[in-house]
Amino acid sequence: MADIIHLLPDSVANQIAAGEVIQRPASVVKELLENALDAGATEIVLIIKEAGKTLIQVVDNGKGMSSTDARLCFEKHATSKINSAEDLFALNTMGFRGEALASIAAIAQVELKSRQAENELGTLIEIEGSEVISQSSCQHKTGTSILVKNLFFNVPARRNFLKSNTAEIRHIIDEFQRVALVSPDVSYTFYNNGQILFQLKSSNLKQRIAGIFGSNYNERLVPLEESSEHVVIRGFIGKPEFAKKTRGEQFFFANNRFIKHSYFHHAVVNTFQELIPENAIPSYFIFIDVDPKTIDVNIHPTKVEVNFLDKRLIYAFLGSSIKKALAQHNLTPTLDFETEPSFHFDFPADRPIRPPQIKLSPDYNPFERESKSPAFQKEKDPNLEHWEKIYVDQTPENLFPKHSETTHFTTSFDEDAIKKDIVQSGLKYIITSVKSGLMVINQQLAHERILFEEYFERFQKGKNPSQHLLFPIQLHFSVTDGEIIKQLLPDLKNIGFNLEPLNQQNFVANGTPTEVSESQIQTILEQIIENFKSVKEFDQDRNIYFAKSMARQLAIKTGQRLKSEEMALLIDRLFACQVPDKSPGGQAILRIIGLEELDHKFL
Repeated sequence: MADIIHLLPDSVANQIAAGEVIQRPASVVKELLENALDAGATEIVLIIKEAGKTLIQVVDNGKGMSSTDARLCFEKHATSKINSAEDLFALNTMGFRGEALASIAAIAQVELKSRQAENELGTLIEIEGSEVISQSSCQHKTGTSILVKNLFFNVPARRNFLKSNTAEIRHIIDEFQRVALVSPDVSYTFYNNGQILFQLKSSNLKQRIAGIFGSNYNERLVPLEESSEHVVIRGFIGKPEFAKKTRGEQFFFANNRFIKHSYFHHAVVNTFQELIPENAIPSYFIFIDVDPKTIDVNIHPTKVEVNFLDKRLIYAFLGSSIKKALAQHNLTPTLDFETEPSFHFDFPADRPIRPPQIKLSPDYNPFERESKSPAFQKEKDPNLEHWEKIYVDQTPENLFPKHSETTHFTTSFDEDAIKKDIVQSGLKYIITSVKSGLMVINQQLAHERILFEEYFERFQKGKNPSQHLLFPIQLHFSVTDGEIIKQLLPDLKNIGFNLEPLNQQNFVANGTPTEVSESQIQTILEQIIENFKSVKEFDQDRNIYFAKSMARQLAIKTGQRLKSEEMALLIDRLFACQVPDKSPGGQAILRIIGLEELDHKFL
């Protein structure tokens, strides 16, 4: 039988590797920016067109490459970072495996220009689909320029799976921000379709954060710096009052490399738990420095997931460091043990101290119908002589109204039933009687369902009523969130938000839906942005997510006291909904506790 195993051609092997390393245009941006940093660049320019699908170019002023290195860097596993397996556990650079440029060249048209300071001429190399088209000398300044055109031109299936330009540019911005944060001493200029998106000067970390996310972040950040024998924690955390509903301002860096770590994220969120609203997420920019031997950065193709040898120790140290930072800046609730002046009493020094005394009546007999003590003598209340007539027959049919059966929900409640059979418990639940037991309704989730169906029906029909603001309100978002808002502007106008962009991050609200107050505008838009980020098929049913966002924000909240009439109206409107038992988020709105279950509680 003939042999069937053979070695793949380099071009095919590189395309397979590209599937792991280069997932989208943002992956190219990440690899090229990291290579520029490893080359010692102090100035980096990023140029993209059509969300990187047409062109990605990175120009740096690093040390450049010789003509031999320029040709060799496109070979698979060609690297200057490691020589042995032991070097994997002593890495201080970004790229090291030598797969990035080979993978990029396998699925794009690449042009590289590079020159070292000691050379008069640089090197120009053109590659298309792993095949070297030409190599020659050229004029070029010190440093390297890599131009990547027509990404996935020879892998059309991969190109078809790319998202919209807005989604892809958002991923590119995310990668750019991660690299820019880890190198604040490097200046960056980011061009998107000929317009400057970012222009960042060399600065310190706090100024870099403000340069990326807005100048108002200078007042929102709390410094974080703690060290021990095994780990150093440094960076900044956001003040609790500025926590947002949207993700995107949460950054971990391990030895100056961006990582994703849900375990450490839990440590941060858990520390902020009692300081921020529910579902809000604090901002943090945290650098974790450990011995390279205690961290494995080679467990994921894109190197965003890492293993720590002492992750439990780091978890505890991280939480305590954040608590200390918040306490030092008076951002945690404290107990004041000072004596309240209103409770201070002055007693004369010569006044004798006597124990309190209770006067007892020797004539009082608790077993007699009428007390002989004058303090308890009272005339009989004629209304209580026949007390048994006050109560109705205690059969289940009379105790539990017929309007709320477990199998058929109706919406008719008479006024007497409202007053007798509907109560609020814990400022969270509405409890009413049904024939088979008790119905318990979550008031917030019920109102969310009601508002969601009302808004969704209204949005589907057309424009939502909008109110013009007497004084326009300026709104601020990150660049990534600003791009999302720009994409959603027509849809937001359809539901009543009249927004006008000022630049990449700032917008002016001239009008809002009639139900939305000025203080709720930013929060609702942040909720819409968060839905956009978390839902892959957002483009198909935008009105659903708009309605969800507004319903969640405008619904009555846990802790709000309701009158009997308000609770009855809420129940009426709930059972008029198409899906009265599930919230827009899929949570159960109501539960019925049967009589048998209640009886069991008393056994």
